[in-house]
Amino acid sequence: MKQLLVIGIGAGNPDYITMQAVKALNRVDVFFLMDKGQSKDKLIDLRREICERYIDNPDYRFVEAHSPERERGDVDYAASVDELNRAKQQTFERLINDQLSDGQCGGFLVWGDPALYDSTVRILQAILASGACAFEFEVIPGITSVQALAAQHKVPLNTIGRSIEITTGRRLAAGQVSDADSLVVMLDAEDSYHQVADQQTEIYWGAYLGTPDEILISGRLADVADEIERVRKAARAEHGWIMDTYLLRKP
Repeated sequence: MKQLLVIGIGAGNPDYITMQAVKALNRVDVFFLMDKGQSKDKLIDLRREICERYIDNPDYRFVEAHSPERERGDVDYAASVDELNRAKQQTFERLINDQLSDGQCGGFLVWGDPALYDSTVRILQAILASGACAFEFEVIPGITSVQALAAQHKVPLNTIGRSIEITTGRRLAAGQVSDADSLVVMLDAEDSYHQVADQQTEIYWGAYLGTPDEILISGRLADVADEIERVRKAARAEHGWIMDTYLLRKP
């Protein structure tokens, strides 16, 4: 039986790799790398660096494949995500069937944690349900950008006895109202924190967390929202991409 490991590799710092992940890396014969274009080569380079640092056996190999992209613009978001995952499923099926022999172990290196805002596990489950491939797989958790954000700002995610909610910038921009005292926002391409009604809300923002390019800004929205927007726009222009998240805390 073919084996697959879905390994969480943390939020960008090779030191975030857990001992469980190190053991998993050393079991893999073939690593599948999804190429998202030249502007995101650093994401591929980090994966290679992690393997070079932690793997003792030099007999593993990399197989790269083009990563399908989601349709942007004025489209139905849920439908576009479904279409993206179907395209990824076809790519994964091809990789598993063509590049992995029976008895071998394949690895997907997932940014952050495979259980938070990543579809690798869902796609593998869909492949198994379709019968297109036969394999067993395991999931190895990793440190998320949410954990890294709180650690770098030296704040706990929760206030005592109060709730935490994780949401998307898309939902915040659509006017989502939350009763949570601590709101973690991910995937915000529209600077939706500007729309928070109470500008005395505290924000803890971070980009490229755990990497040499890390940027941190915190303070009251009234004081730092414009600065975050400016810095974010400049960083995206410089690097060609940005991964950021932030924590909103009610005053």
